[in-house]
Amino acid sequence: MKKTMFLSIALAGVLAAFEIQSMPDVTERISPDSSKSNSVYSYHNSIKEATQAVVNISTQKKIKNALQNNPMFNDPFFQQFFGDLYNQIPKDRIERALGSGVIVSSDGYIVTNNHVIDGADKIVVTLPNSTKEYNATLVGTDPDSDLAVIRIDKQDLPFIKFANSSNVLVGDVVFAIGNPFGVGETVTQGIISALNKNGIGINNYENFLQTDTSINPGNSGGALIDTRGALVGINTAIISRSGGNIGIGFAIPSEMVKSVVSQLIKDGKIERGYLGVGIQDVSNDLRDSYNGLEGAVVISIEKDSPAKKAGLMVWDLITEVNGKKIKDSADLKNYIGTLKPNTEVTLKILRDKKEETITLKLAERNKNKKSASVSTKSDDQSDLKGLRVETITQAIRQQYRIANDINGVLVTSVADDSPAQEAGFNPGDVISQIENITIKDTNDFSNALNKFRGKTKRILVYTKNGVKTIVVK
Repeated sequence: MKKTMFLSIALAGVLAAFEIQSMPDVTERISPDSSKSNSVYSYHNSIKEATQAVVNISTQKKIKNALQNNPMFNDPFFQQFFGDLYNQIPKDRIERALGSGVIVSSDGYIVTNNHVIDGADKIVVTLPNSTKEYNATLVGTDPDSDLAVIRIDKQDLPFIKFANSSNVLVGDVVFAIGNPFGVGETVTQGIISALNKNGIGINNYENFLQTDTSINPGNSGGALIDTRGALVGINTAIISRSGGNIGIGFAIPSEMVKSVVSQLIKDGKIERGYLGVGIQDVSNDLRDSYNGLEGAVVISIEKDSPAKKAGLMVWDLITEVNGKKIKDSADLKNYIGTLKPNTEVTLKILRDKKEETITLKLAERNKNKKSASVSTKSDDQSDLKGLRVETITQAIRQQYRIANDINGVLVTSVADDSPAQEAGFNPGDVISQIENITIKDTNDFSNALNKFRGKTKRILVYTKNGVKTIVVK
């Protein structure tokens, strides 16, 4: 009875210490000044210049029928043999699409999305409040960022000025200007919903501004502007089940647009620096290994890459590049992507919980190289019970199609409901490293497990979906 009374008193004391903080009661609601009967709130003057710099883009692409282009198709015997069926064979057709673009210079340079003009045989531009059409020429494209630059032969055009998207904040009022559904010039209003959105799977380089401004098909390549009429982004995509707007839209930030457009106009192509590492975020399981720091964890290193030559190692944590703080893997990937080949960079890394500095020169990234790849987060488990592995022989390498540059032990089976299965291992995985021990065969594997028995250990695993780190405790 006494214990019960004590607990009740103790709980009462805890509850008494907690207090919900409240805002003052509303005492006034402010309305538009109704005494000025000839005045209304409007952003018209703020955005009118920007609307003159957003154009409609229509494209034509000839889709060829493979059969029609076969020499037999024009053979008289072929036509006579098939008779009326010959006329029913599908002919070449013209595919048309609509989008938007933004004039960025008075002499006719226009930025749009790459997917708006990709593969087009003809690009036609229509200026605001005009029906006159201009044939555009393609200046350059960058599929990795989904940006492209086209040009029309006209001078003294109104053009848009760029805002610094690094200064944009969640809650800022913005407007989307474009040509949704081909209905003509349209302006919609909303706010910035989120910043630095990545991992959407739309582009190779993602650092999107998210907005609830209505963005619909045809808005692609159009402008996202602030209340001054300055460009903060190029509208590029929406998330929608129906294809229409549900308030989740994405725009490429103006700082990225500025960098890409400047290179495309100058060189007609984009050259990106190449570091040569596979990377992942610092998962909850890895946080203790890196003193709680942010950054990008190195999980693989390309052969003959700048990273390999400079001595970077698996599980180094890259925290800074040229003094710029790196928040996560996407941040590193996007920043390296803004630098040109042969640029010298200084990396600050954390290795075995000690800070080091490495200087290297970036190489050129080509289509067969990826400047970064992001791994999935792993689970933590107490041991590896339920896991069976084998040394990789040449026969196994051929059977499982394991690349020659991947070494380790092959996971041949994982018991159902075992700690190994719960940790995330699957048959066909290749375990290549445990902490600082490179795994070449089952003896290495056993020795590494014995060395780190009872300790938290990072295990580097090659899977059919890429490289990942599994942390086992």
